[in-house]
Amino acid sequence: MTGAKTRTLTVISAGLTQPSSSRLLADRLAAATVDALAERGITADVEIVELRDHAHALTDNLLTGFAGGGLRAVIDRAAKSDGLIAVTPIFNASYSGLYKSFFDVLERGTLDGMPTLLGATGGTGRHSLALEHAARPMFAYLRAATVPTAVYAASEDWAGSGDQGLAQRIERAAGELAAAMIARENVGPADPFANSVPFEELLSRQAH
Repeated sequence: MTGAKTRTLTVISAGLTQPSSSRLLADRLAAATVDALAERGITADVEIVELRDHAHALTDNLLTGFAGGGLRAVIDRAAKSDGLIAVTPIFNASYSGLYKSFFDVLERGTLDGMPTLLGATGGTGRHSLALEHAARPMFAYLRAATVPTAVYAASEDWAGSGDQGLAQRIERAAGELAAAMIARENVGPADPFANSVPFEELLSRQAH
C-alpha cells in the first residue's frame, strides 16, 4: 500500500489478440474501480498487464523456476498490490492456459487475503458459469479474497440492452472490490527470512 489515501490495483488480462474483449473488459473494470475508490476519497495506482506480452517468459518460468525481467516485475507488483482484477477469455468452458500459467508461477502465499475481482469473456453466455466452477475455485485454493460479484461478458453484452446490464454488473463488482481494498491493510507476502534465527544463536543452541 503506497499511502493512507492511495491503493494499488493490478489488472491482469489474458486476452490473446490485440485488441481483445478481455482487455476491453479489464479496462472497464479498472475504470469503474478507480471511480469507486475516488468516491471514497481514495486515489488508485493502477497498472494493467497483458499476459500475452509475457507468454515466453511464463513458459521459461514453468520450465526453469526462474522469472525473468519483466515477468519478475509483474509478479512483484501483484504481490504488493491492495487489489487485483483478473480477466480471462473462456476456452472449452474454462480459463485460458496463459491465464493459468501466470497464477501457477506465483510463490505460495502471494495472494493470501488479496481482494480480487474475477472477469471473463466469451462468445456466448452459456459459458458464464465457468467463472464459478473453474476460476473461483482456483482463487479459493490460492487463498485470495474474491468479491461476490464476478463479471462475464458475452458477445451480445457489448451493445444495446446487453451493455446496460454489463455496465450494472461492472459497477456492482467494482464497488465491492473498492470496499474490500479499503478495508484490508496490505502486509504483502510473507518474507521467509524475516524471522530467521541468527547464526550465532543457532551455534549457541547446538553447544547446549
